[in-house]
Amino acid sequence: MSYPGRRLPQRLNRLIALAAVGLLLSACGGLGYYAHVAHGQGELLFNQRAVERVIADPATKPALAGRLELAQQARRFASLRLGLPDNRSYTRYVALDRPYVVWNVFATPRYSVDAVRHCFPVAGCVAYRGYFDEARARGEAARLKADGDDVYVGGVSAYSTLGWFADPILSSMLRWDDDELAGTIFHELAHQLVYVRDDSAFNESFASFVQEQGLKEWRASRKLPPLLGHEQAEEDGFTQLVLELRDRLRQAYAKGGDEATLEAAKQAEIAAFRERYRQWRDTNWPDHHRYDAWVAAPINNARLLPFGLYDQWKPAFAALFRQAEGQWPLFYADVRRLAKLSKDERDRELRRLAAEVPAGPA
Repeated sequence: MSYPGRRLPQRLNRLIALAAVGLLLSACGGLGYYAHVAHGQGELLFNQRAVERVIADPATKPALAGRLELAQQARRFASLRLGLPDNRSYTRYVALDRPYVVWNVFATPRYSVDAVRHCFPVAGCVAYRGYFDEARARGEAARLKADGDDVYVGGVSAYSTLGWFADPILSSMLRWDDDELAGTIFHELAHQLVYVRDDSAFNESFASFVQEQGLKEWRASRKLPPLLGHEQAEEDGFTQLVLELRDRLRQAYAKGGDEATLEAAKQAEIAAFRERYRQWRDTNWPDHHRYDAWVAAPINNARLLPFGLYDQWKPAFAALFRQAEGQWPLFYADVRRLAKLSKDERDRELRRLAAEVPAGPA
C-alpha cells in the first residue's frame, strides 16, 4: 500500500496475511478459495532457491546479491543476538512476477467500523482475507461491495506462516530500504516465537516492539547512527488522527437514524478529518506531504481497519523489556507468561505495564 516517492506507514505494508497453514487446513471459505490458497502457497514452496546459490549464481545482478547478503546477515543476527528462532526461514529466495505476494481484502458493514472477520483453525480470527491473485481479491471486494459493505484491498509484501513453513525472502520485500528489510525479518520471526490466537493487537504489538528494538541493536552492531525519531513521530501522529476518525465514526453510527442520516454523518466526519489533517500537517510538518495522497483518496470504514493494529501495546512491551533489563530470554519468558493468560487478564496486565512505565526508548 504505497504511493510514488514515499511509503505510507511501514507497518501497513507488512500486514500479516492469514497464516498459510490455517488456510490450507480450512475449507470454510469454499472449495475454490481453498484451492486458490493451496496453489499460491505451493508455488512459493516450489519456486524457492537457497539464498547462497542465488548469490553465487553468475547470472545474479550485483545489486540483488548485495541485498540478499544483507538479509542473511540480519537473519543470523536475529537468532544469535535477538534470540529469535534459528530455522530455515529467510534463507531461501523467491522471485515473484508481481509487486505483492498477497492482497488482503478488508470489509465492514456500511455504517460500522467493526471488521467482517474470518476465522481459521491455526491463525484464529482476523479482520481480512488474503489472496495470492489481485484479480481474485478485487473480485471478492466487488462482491462484498455489491452486498452493501465498505471494502478495501491492500497489497502485502511479506507474511508469516507462523513457523509451519520456512518463510522465504520475497522479491517484494527487496523494494524496501535496508532497515525495513532487516526489521521485517525480525518482525516475522517474532511471530514464530510467540503467537496468540484471536489477539491481533497483542501479536502485532509484540512483533513490532521486537522489530524496533531489534533494529536499534542491529544498527548499533553495524556502527550506524541511531535512527532519527521525526519520521516515526510523524507516522504516529498521522495514525492517531485516523484512529480519532474511527472513534468519531463509531460514535456517529451509535446514534442511529435512517440511511440518509447515517450517510450524512459519515461524510461530515470524513470531511472534518481532512481538515484536521491539513491543520496538523501545516502546523507540525509544513514541508512534508507524505500522507496527502492517502487523505485525498476515497475514505471508508474498511480503509481505516489496519491503523493502530501494530501500536496498542508497544509501551507495555517496552516496559516489560526494561523490567528484563534488556535481556531477550527474560523478556520472552515474560511475554510467554502473558500469552498464557485469558484475554481479559492479559489486557489488564498490559494496561498496568503501559501505565506504570512511561513509553520511550528502551
